[in-house]
Amino acid sequence: MLSLADVKQLPTRAEVDPDLTWDLTPIFENQAAFDQLFEQVSAQIAALSQQQGRLKAGPKELVSVIEAILTVIRPAEKLYVYASLKHDQDTSDAANQALSGRTQHLLTQLESQIAWFDPELLAVDADELNRWLVTEPKLKPYVHYIHTITDAREHVLSPAAEELLAKAGDALGASSNTFSVLNDADLEFPIVEDDDGQTVQLSQGVYDQLIQSTKPEVRKMAFKQLYSVYHQFRHTLAATLSGNVKTHNFSANVHHYQDARQAAMSSNHIDESVFDSLVTSVHEHLPLLHRYVGIRRQILNLPELHMYDLYTPIAGVPELSYTFEEAKEEALKALAVLGPDYISHVKEAFDSHWIDVVENKGKRSGAYSSGMYDTAPYILLNWQDNLESLFTLVHEMGHSMHSYYTTHNQPYQYGDYAIFVAEIASTTNETLLTDYLLKKYPDKATQAYILNHYLDGFKGTVYRQTQFAEFEHFIHQQDAAGQPLTADFLSEYYLKLNQTYYGDDVISDPEIADEWSRIPHFYYNYYVYQYATGFAAANTLASRILSGDEAKRNDYLNYLKSGSSDYPIEVMKRAGVDMTQVAYLDQAFAAFEKRLDQFSTLVNENH
Repeated sequence: MLSLADVKQLPTRAEVDPDLTWDLTPIFENQAAFDQLFEQVSAQIAALSQQQGRLKAGPKELVSVIEAILTVIRPAEKLYVYASLKHDQDTSDAANQALSGRTQHLLTQLESQIAWFDPELLAVDADELNRWLVTEPKLKPYVHYIHTITDAREHVLSPAAEELLAKAGDALGASSNTFSVLNDADLEFPIVEDDDGQTVQLSQGVYDQLIQSTKPEVRKMAFKQLYSVYHQFRHTLAATLSGNVKTHNFSANVHHYQDARQAAMSSNHIDESVFDSLVTSVHEHLPLLHRYVGIRRQILNLPELHMYDLYTPIAGVPELSYTFEEAKEEALKALAVLGPDYISHVKEAFDSHWIDVVENKGKRSGAYSSGMYDTAPYILLNWQDNLESLFTLVHEMGHSMHSYYTTHNQPYQYGDYAIFVAEIASTTNETLLTDYLLKKYPDKATQAYILNHYLDGFKGTVYRQTQFAEFEHFIHQQDAAGQPLTADFLSEYYLKLNQTYYGDDVISDPEIADEWSRIPHFYYNYYVYQYATGFAAANTLASRILSGDEAKRNDYLNYLKSGSSDYPIEVMKRAGVDMTQVAYLDQAFAAFEKRLDQFSTLVNENH
């Protein structure tokens, strides 16, 4: 019988080399410093009620109230970011859980205490408010900030109603929080064998590695073992997802939106036609995806192509593995085209412990960039020595540099940016890395491998995320129509949608019907479509950067500096992409087809 001593275990947080962890002490030197600010902010939140009723007095009072509120939001956001980072480095740690819980409750209190602001602002006569914006110089920095509120005039409720909804924030977020705890801390995955026949504890990170194995039996085993765990909890996970969807639909309904999608997209001033154009364009180009997976089955020489065969490299495995130190050097070279100033800040990220590198027990799965105006833009990774991790590094660095440029060029009220533009910065970096690697490695085998990675990235981001977006919209519509979102209902639709996307050359294994149960982004409220639009826009922006035209590069850097000082669509127009038109999508699919042709030629020459 296999003993635990024979199994390769993940390290505990305490066992991780400190050089591979992020340094959070610049945010708070110790717990006492956190607690001190927490108590201070708690008192400030309680005092915010004194601001209520002042707006109607005039423009100077409006400035005073806005500044008073932002003065409390800013340190509260700092507390939240710190607690979130601590929680995610070890989600099983009780102290970290408590820290996160305390901070979430604090934010709920804050939201309830300022819920009156939007309704009170909208109660000011529109013509009178416009006169204030013109005549009061101190309001000039807040004009767009105010417009983002007044543009949603018809969707803002009374002060009492908005306060009540804000106070319900913890309860309304319970389904999402339950999923996170279950997915990141409580699910126990079985022991499996890796490529070398070594026994390892299956985890999200290990699964991501094994599903890329060149050995079919390893891929199949990892796939079936992972989904066997999710299948056991599919009814619970259906309940958490259903609860989250109901929250979105409830909020949209009470705020007088047509549906949850309109509510989510209106917050960023994005027309719903952007979503619909994406889905339409992807469906028009599904034959390209079907062609690609057909080539995959042919090259792998498999009698049947299964869902677990879609991630293994199909052009062999050249010596493209990277330690984290090697990856940092490659990232600097690949991103050099963005100019010396950009590179200097990437080096700062590497040298200042902004990155939490390796996987440990209880650590949140996946990768992200997170921070706020007064912190570094930290990066969480779960590093594996492979090409995918290199791409993840430059992807998250794109987010962090976007944050860095924004916070160093905008005032606090515009010191963040919409998700719609966030994914563009990250995927532009990935596109630049692909171009760099194709130029660095001229041999056909490596070229084919890199092209395979690009095609898989396009498949996983444009096609797969649009598939997710379709599913997300469907379940919101179905819930709004009164359809119970049971596990069977969700799985039946998901399987059919999967079959549509991948076509007849792929066996949609029964396990894939449960894929919805493990996707965290379904809890993010119409987030995923922005991965696909972002990837497509990045294709155009990367081409502009690689042209060598300094003005086009500066257009891109100015986009990174824009923050939320204008609506996302307008920011991207100035960067060189009009995302209200389909041209950027056409360009993206043309690039995909071109590289698919290149890949097909290369692999046919080698077979």
